[in-house]
Amino acid sequence: MEKWWLLALLLLSVIPIEAGFGVGGGVGVNVGPVGGGGGGGVWIGGGINGNGPNVPSGSSASGLDRAYTALQAWKSAISEDPSKILDTWVGSDVCSYKGVFCADSQYEGSAASGPVVAGIDLNHANLKGTLVKELSSLTEMSLLHLNSNRFSGTIPDTFKDLTSLQELDLSNNHFSGSFPTVTLYIPSLIYLDLRFNSFSGPIPEDLFNRRLDAIFLNNNQFAGGLPESLGNSQASVINLANNKFSGNFPASFGFMSTKLKEILFLNNQLTGCIPEGVGLFTDIQVFDVSFNSLMGHLPDTISCLQDIEVLNLGHNKLSGVLPEMVCSLKSLVNLTVAYNFFSGFSQECAKLFYRNVGFDFSLNCIPGRNMQRPQPECSLIPGGGLNCLRIPGSKPLVCGSL
Repeated sequence: MEKWWLLALLLLSVIPIEAGFGVGGGVGVNVGPVGGGGGGGVWIGGGINGNGPNVPSGSSASGLDRAYTALQAWKSAISEDPSKILDTWVGSDVCSYKGVFCADSQYEGSAASGPVVAGIDLNHANLKGTLVKELSSLTEMSLLHLNSNRFSGTIPDTFKDLTSLQELDLSNNHFSGSFPTVTLYIPSLIYLDLRFNSFSGPIPEDLFNRRLDAIFLNNNQFAGGLPESLGNSQASVINLANNKFSGNFPASFGFMSTKLKEILFLNNQLTGCIPEGVGLFTDIQVFDVSFNSLMGHLPDTISCLQDIEVLNLGHNKLSGVLPEMVCSLKSLVNLTVAYNFFSGFSQECAKLFYRNVGFDFSLNCIPGRNMQRPQPECSLIPGGGLNCLRIPGSKPLVCGSL
C-alpha cells in the first residue's frame, strides 16, 4: 500500500500542460490538463516511438547541450548494460534517448524555452555503474528513478543542485556507506527511496525535519537510536523495517503529522514500551512493530486508531490481557499478536473470526487456547517491572487530543 506517484502526473505538477498527448515510448500515459493550468507543454522522450523534438535555437538548446554532456559522462561510468538500453544514447538529441523524458519548460521568468530533460526512468534496466557529478546540471529534472539496477558507490554531493527534483528512487541497488546526507539538501524533494541497498550507520536528525512525504529506508544496515526529530516528520509513509535500529521510541513519537498513513519498524532491535502517543495517529492504516523486543502492556490509546487496517505487534515481549477496545477497531483487516506473552483476550477478540479479520494469537500465554507457549516460559514475564507511562483512567479517553 505504499504511495507511488505516476510519472506523468508528477511532471504536470511542475510543468503546466495544455496539449493532451505524449510522444515517445516507455510511459504510455496520456497527459491532460490539471487544475486548469495554462501554458503549453508536451511529454516527449523514451527513444522508442519517435525521433524526439526539433530543438529550437537559443537558451533551451544550450540546456540540452548541458544534458548531452551530463548523460554522456554518466554513460561512460556505466560498465554493463545487458539490455542495450544505452545503445540509444547516441547523438545530441537527448530527448530520443531511451529512459530520458523531456517536456517543454514553462517556468515563468525563465529564459529557457522548448524542451528540457524533465525525468529519467531506468527502473529494472540492470545497469552496472556509478552516478556522476555531471548529472547535477539537469536542474529542471523532477524525477530520477533507478530502481533495480546495480549502481554502487555513493551519491555525488553535487546532487544538491538538482533544484527541481521531487522524486529520487535509488532502491534495490548496491549503494553503500553512511546515510547520503546530500539528499536532505535537494530543495524540492518529497519522495526518497533508498531501500534494499547497503547503507549503514545512524540516520541524521535532519531527515525528519524535511518536507518529505515518503521515506523508504527499509532493508539496509542502518543502526543506532531513532532520532528525537521523528516527531517532526510530515510524511504520510515511513518504512524503517529490516535494519538494526535499537533503543526506545523517542519521546516525540506520536506527535507526528496527522496525515501519517503507514509506519513500519518491523525487524529491528527496538526496546521499551509502545508509547501512549500512538493514539494521535488517528488516520493511520498500517502500524507494524513486529520482530523487536518491545515489552509491557499495550497503551489504551490504540483504541483511537479507527482507520487501522493492519496492526502487527507479533514477535515481541508484550504482556497483559489483549484489550477489548483493540479488537473492536472497526477497520481491522489483520491483527497479529503472535509470539508475545499475552495472558488472555476478551470475547470481542474472539468475534474477529466472524468478522473475517485475520487474527493470529499463537505462542502467547493464554489459558485454554491451542498453540500457546509451554507453561515454564510463561512463569516469568519479560519486562514485568517495566514502568510504561499510562494516561490516568479517571477521565475518559479523548482520541486525537492526548
